[in-house]
Amino acid sequence: MPQDGATRTSKYLALRLRHRPDEVGLKMTPDGWVDAAALLRAAEGDGMTISGEQLQAIVATNDKQRYEFDATGRRIRARQGHSVAVDLGLQPRTPPEVLYHGTARRFADRILAEGLRPMGRQHVHLSPDPATATDVGGRRGAPLVLAVQAGTMFAAGHDFWMSANGVWLALAVPPAFIDQA
Repeated sequence: MPQDGATRTSKYLALRLRHRPDEVGLKMTPDGWVDAAALLRAAEGDGMTISGEQLQAIVATNDKQRYEFDATGRRIRARQGHSVAVDLGLQPRTPPEVLYHGTARRFADRILAEGLRPMGRQHVHLSPDPATATDVGGRRGAPLVLAVQAGTMFAAGHDFWMSANGVWLALAVPPAFIDQA
């Protein structure tokens, strides 16, 4: 499926704000912020022209609300999903009783045996509802939605965080807390 310009730009931002800022010389603060003007210059040098207006539109309209500007509007960061070390300053929160994880069906046996791991990222991402998890799972094949017994897991001493866009995060989810939804 061909990507529209906004999707292509959003994927570029994910690459630079979550995974590989250093490849284009971006300096990320320990809490994940990057100077927005520096990002636009780096993108231009990388063959990806993004205007300030386009960047603002992506942040404002991205369906998953993956990015945010700081209060000054001069810095930008991804809200979660980093493979580079960042401290987003999120505080542990009490999760709902059940959260959901969407994945491709072909990963079911491994996940049910080993649990959910961040797979190169800092956290496992969990959704508050099955519909969102289905959308996430469908990106890489036939979707499978797993129910995570988050309340029980939290009571057993596991921490949860929620990013500003409503995505729940955990360091890992042991298999004892996972059911097929």
